[in-house]
Amino acid sequence: MNDPWPRRAAAQFLDRPRTSVPELVRGLLAVQAQDPKAAALALRARGTGFTRRDVEEAIRAREITRAWGPRGTLHLIRTDDLPWLLSLTRPSTATIARRLAQLGVTGDDLAGRVEKATFGQGPLTKAELGERLGAEGQAIVHLAALAAERGRLVLGPDRGGKATYVHAADWLGAPIAFEPDREKALKELGVRYARAHAPATPEDLAYWSGVSLREARRAHHDVPEKEPWHGVRLLPAFDEFLLGWKERAPMTVPTATIVPGGGMIRPAVVKDGMIVGTWSLDGKDQEIPVDEEIADIANFLHITSK
Repeated sequence: MNDPWPRRAAAQFLDRPRTSVPELVRGLLAVQAQDPKAAALALRARGTGFTRRDVEEAIRAREITRAWGPRGTLHLIRTDDLPWLLSLTRPSTATIARRLAQLGVTGDDLAGRVEKATFGQGPLTKAELGERLGAEGQAIVHLAALAAERGRLVLGPDRGGKATYVHAADWLGAPIAFEPDREKALKELGVRYARAHAPATPEDLAYWSGVSLREARRAHHDVPEKEPWHGVRLLPAFDEFLLGWKERAPMTVPTATIVPGGGMIRPAVVKDGMIVGTWSLDGKDQEIPVDEEIADIANFLHITSK
């Protein structure tokens, strides 16, 4: 595989086609979204003709949904892809229950408690959900994830800059009915992942999705690769281009610059498929080599964010 990254950049829509937010999310399959602002920026770095408000409107219109997906983390997913994709990638009940036990939260049918607390209530902030559950801190999030594993809970639109949790029946019209045919779902996963990440390997698919390597090998699918993309893009923290394959995109800066630890992955400057630095609007964490092609970007980054 000779220099795959410019082709992977094209597969990731860094050439910025003109398309709608829902279709872009469908093309990417899932967009990392533990930080909603970063998720919106990830989409804007890949498309033209829309703003962050359009991303928020697509959520309010139920065209895309924020839910626990690949690797057990929050992603933006096209709503009609939820049944088959989450049948493979939603968080494990055992893993969530173990974490809750570590936090001192035990009991029978904890997911049922969350269902009762959220059904008919509309979107609830973390504080509101915690009040209804008698829980606090990270226990609230893990309890929510437990209900999500049953297809009963997703995230709604942010309210006042805060995430909201909502019963799937209230938000989507019905609980999520997971695809019962695992082989059918795996086939779809293999094709759709390949289209957004080619060239890629079964190991990449297993890493990205969380399915076993054995299943990833069955699901793996070769698709025509796109023509290499060359140019410069500013990508947000936790971007798919940094998380979409088992090995991170090649870097011309030290790995620790992009991945400093503590679970953080910084915003990246990508040039011709290579990560060449980090960026921020207030000028912090700048690691950008200034040459003729990206001098304007470097100057822009010295502007203080209002």
